[in-house]
Amino acid sequence: MTNSIMFFIGLGIVLVYTFFLIAIISKQHKAGKKEQAASFDVLDMDGMGNQGRVPTKEAKNRA
Repeated sequence: MTNSIMFFIGLGIVLVYTFFLIAIISKQHKAGKKEQAASFDVLDMDGMGNQGRVPTKEAKNRA
């Protein structure tokens, strides 16, 4: 009798721990996915960042 009571108490603790662990992992996964989506650059086709898209110097007026 005592062994079965202790088993179910332990099982309850493990189930509660597992539930909260999965909830935390799911929440962090959603937050990471949202952060990663915000940092994605749709104009960066070559993977080098903004180096080729934005000139570093302004062109001189040679007229």
